[in-house]
Amino acid sequence: MRIVRFLLFLIISAAATTSPADARVVRVEVLTRADITGTFGSAHIYERITGRVYFAFDPNNPENRRIVDLALAPRNSIGEVEAVSEFVMLRPKDPARSANLAVIDIVNRGVMTTFIFDLGRNTNASPRSADFYGDALLMKRGVTIVALGWQWDVPPGAGPLHFLAPKVGSVQRPITGLVRSDIIVDVPTNTIPLGHTIGGPIAYPVADPGDRANVLTVRDSPTGARSIVPRAEWQFARLTGRTIAHDPRSVYMAKGFKPGKIYEVVYRARDPVVVGTGLAAVRDMMSYLKYDPSALAHVRSGIGYGVSQTGRFIRHFLYQGFNTDERGRPAFDGFFVHTAGAGRGSFNHRFAQPSRDAQPYSTFFYPTDVFPFTSVSTSDPVTRQRAGLRDSLRGSSKTKVFYVDGGHEYWGRAASLTHTTPDGKTDVGFLPTERRYVISSAQHSGPAAWPHADSARIAGTIAYRGDPLDQRLALRALMSSLIDWVALGKQPPPSVYPTLSRHDLVSPAVMKFPKISNLPVARIPNQPYRMDFGPRWSQGIIDREPPTLGPPYPVFVSRVDSLGNELGGIRSIEVLVPLATYYPWQLRTGMPVATDRLVSFRGTFVPLPKTEAARRASGDSRPSIEALHANRTQFLRKVDEGISSLISRRFLLPEDSSAARRRMTDIWERYGLGTAN
Repeated sequence: MRIVRFLLFLIISAAATTSPADARVVRVEVLTRADITGTFGSAHIYERITGRVYFAFDPNNPENRRIVDLALAPRNSIGEVEAVSEFVMLRPKDPARSANLAVIDIVNRGVMTTFIFDLGRNTNASPRSADFYGDALLMKRGVTIVALGWQWDVPPGAGPLHFLAPKVGSVQRPITGLVRSDIIVDVPTNTIPLGHTIGGPIAYPVADPGDRANVLTVRDSPTGARSIVPRAEWQFARLTGRTIAHDPRSVYMAKGFKPGKIYEVVYRARDPVVVGTGLAAVRDMMSYLKYDPSALAHVRSGIGYGVSQTGRFIRHFLYQGFNTDERGRPAFDGFFVHTAGAGRGSFNHRFAQPSRDAQPYSTFFYPTDVFPFTSVSTSDPVTRQRAGLRDSLRGSSKTKVFYVDGGHEYWGRAASLTHTTPDGKTDVGFLPTERRYVISSAQHSGPAAWPHADSARIAGTIAYRGDPLDQRLALRALMSSLIDWVALGKQPPPSVYPTLSRHDLVSPAVMKFPKISNLPVARIPNQPYRMDFGPRWSQGIIDREPPTLGPPYPVFVSRVDSLGNELGGIRSIEVLVPLATYYPWQLRTGMPVATDRLVSFRGTFVPLPKTEAARRASGDSRPSIEALHANRTQFLRKVDEGISSLISRRFLLPEDSSAARRRMTDIWERYGLGTAN
């Protein structure tokens, strides 16, 4: 916790020099500054800057009143609430070579994510070397990249970026509330954390270990009956070696926690954090870069990028109207919302846990997949609510938004809810300033490592754990289109996603998969439910843990072709000229229980049978490579045609054609019919 105490000292020191004119981004402290060796296209030399940003928020400003508990937070001498972010900035050293555009990397659990747009990175190189950034797609365009900490519960350490948010309550006047923590372990253990994962985010401490509100339950399935574990059998403690030590952020049970069981702790916590200041910090950093001529990197426009957790962060940001700064000016001009599915998250309520989400077989019933889901307003026939994600367009009526998901998000993140009515009967469109793209058959966020290790083979099958479909190629083209839309006004490609009207969306229960020997298929997606968190939930306070569940929402997934590859979205070169089935889901085969449920985030790779004889012998219903591609020459001709098609539709950059061809050649050499013509 040394870094937290040090940042607290710095924020208190900064308060003495804060004035109303300086508020919002009060100051930027540069800790390191160095040129990156090597050059980046026309942008030439980049420099890497690290430091801290000091923020101040006026609780009386209308744009800040949506921040839950901000009015209760400690204030400086002029009545403002303060916070500190760590940042990393990559900017052209010569401002004349800048694209006049910044991409704010809304870091995922403290870790930079915009590297997904870079091919050929050398992660063993120094971040002060051009080799570290590979082909550096954004940097070669002269884009300024700013990675910013926003999440209060990132554990201490030198790697991730941290955010020091204000706390509310005191020893004299404590603020307490119910907090829920659930965890599933796959190996026996005696200690579980109250945070999201073992060794993960910082948890809220229990206020009083003896409080009768503290309850540990166990159940066999997400909606199964909870059994209370007798209070005498567990305690707020951890096992270190052979020593049991009191720990307000862990639970210890002498008889141990059984693999596969769902354990859930509901406890009364203390010391809530004003979590929503993280949303405001992201807003104000972009506003500072755009509107302050003396900014460390002054730009004309800005895009926010978030993936998975931080893709949900952006959806939450837009829903709660955070894109207007304290002076009423729009902050972001564009957003790239990547693999968020239908989710928002725990980003702005009392005792919010930002790392909590909603996965197929863990982290159940947090306020992630909650109505409304679609940009435009729809009506929930059960609750009678009518709302849309973008009902509040103040500050973002011209903001361009890309919603980009893979096939996994339909199975694991309820993505169909983003464009269907809550009754599951009708398609719902998007705003003119929005586009929706789905990368067919892609697993969550990024591709699996290629080639597969032998250890990735699923026992008794020809399949491998991990879906290596290289979605980065489509992502690079899409990000380039968003930049051109924001900076140049160039219209992007039309939206591409599966719909009910085209029969590309189907119920998982009736999905027709190909027959592949010994390989079971997915049937149970992540299932969102209507949830009641208590009477004060509209104020950002949870009174009911666990929430009361209402009826589930209907969830649909992308229909597949005869090989099992998805239809209705952007079909990458691996799917256009197939040598394998790319399932965006993976089952919990080999796990202690729930083997019919999905693994979080990961897909499955299943090579096609090479010959018709091998296909018949195995009973595989998919066509063989021999039947699809007579030889290597014909195969590569189809690859070149597919690459040309993707480039013409602007789903592949022309400079990435060689990378796409190399990948397909490599797959052929590993699983095809040999190197001969």
